[in-house]
Amino acid sequence: MIQHLQLTPRFVKGVPRELEPGVLYVSMEYGTVVHSCCCGCGQEVVTPLTPTDWKLTFDGESISLHPSVGNWNLPCRSHYVIRNNGVIEAGSWDQARIKAEQRRDKAAKAAFYAQPAELPKPRAAISTDTAPATTKPGHADKGLWAKLRRWFC
Repeated sequence: MIQHLQLTPRFVKGVPRELEPGVLYVSMEYGTVVHSCCCGCGQEVVTPLTPTDWKLTFDGESISLHPSVGNWNLPCRSHYVIRNNGVIEAGSWDQARIKAEQRRDKAAKAAFYAQPAELPKPRAAISTDTAPATTKPGHADKGLWAKLRRWFC
């Protein structure tokens, strides 16, 4: 049963030792969102913001996290969605579904982090007797920009 149906976002540099119930601590510096479990058990819930974990949406007033928060390793095993600062209780999962999601998550991380990081290619020296080459907007090194877009979107 969910006790906290509304969360107040608080942007912080670092997460405090004592978590205030009903507060969603967002640390952009550490790329993480932390809160006290919405069921009221008081356990700390950490949702890292990475391309393979959670994504945060902030519209200037409210926060949404995707995907849902499944606290399968906590005694409460609560499961909920955080959308526009609201907490929506989600159905419980059986052990088979939890294990399947953990395998999918592990495979997604392995695939993403196995990709070699593409660095921008070094520019050739420009001599003064030739005009510099022009590039069309949007035709920069697509590998690096595509990874950055995936990271932030």
